[in-house]
Amino acid sequence: MNIVFVGAGRVATSLSLALAKAGHHILQVYSRTETSAKALADRLGADYTTDIDKLVGGADVYIIALTDTALSGLASWITQGREDCLFVHTAGSMSIDTLTCRRRGVFYPMQTFSLERLVDFEHVPCFVEASSDSDQELLRALASSISGSVYALSSCDRMYLHLAAVFCCNFSNHCYAIAERLLQEHGVPFEVMLPLIDETAAKAHTMSPVVGQTGPAARNDHDVMRRQELMLSDKPVWQQIYRLMSQDIQNFSGNSEQSGNAGN
Repeated sequence: MNIVFVGAGRVATSLSLALAKAGHHILQVYSRTETSAKALADRLGADYTTDIDKLVGGADVYIIALTDTALSGLASWITQGREDCLFVHTAGSMSIDTLTCRRRGVFYPMQTFSLERLVDFEHVPCFVEASSDSDQELLRALASSISGSVYALSSCDRMYLHLAAVFCCNFSNHCYAIAERLLQEHGVPFEVMLPLIDETAAKAHTMSPVVGQTGPAARNDHDVMRRQELMLSDKPVWQQIYRLMSQDIQNFSGNSEQSGNAGN
């Protein structure tokens, strides 16, 4: 397919390169800054522009890969006067109706993206939605050309999917950041945590996370929880995170009644 990308950030970079590798033709890249637009366009052998009014015509799909805030602010401007074009956004947390054009859709690849690290899209679940059956099939075909896991999902359900992804990815990664800071303060390299992180993730492939839960809260070890909370006395936010996480782990394991105010 012939594709135009609106955006040149992390999602746009990974997705456009994957689509180009699959044989699609990226006609043009738009970005507010010439540096980022040109950098991605050069990698794709595409044209670029910093003027949203100069998007080329004739593309099969226009993929808007912007931040949620930028998408809300630019959606109507981007699609204005292009009612016959199919515009899709890549935001998991935004409704299809953020776009007001007649032919609109969503192409949400559920993965964490970084400019420094490209992902293998074959293993990235992609969720599509469109305002018509024909455009939904077009998006399904486009997604299937790069991913082995393609699903049709409504905006409402996709928002809960994105919320679950925040817990799985963003919040767990922040826990890694807290662990890294604690270790740095005591001269221990974060690398010692990697086997533990890998095994925890590996268990999720074979069992429910509730079944795989271990640690002091899961086994109701009140003494350890009290000591560890005290160790965080100079970090009240982390102490609160520790307390709330421990209490919720106990709620999941059915130990909350026995635990009382353990950890306080």
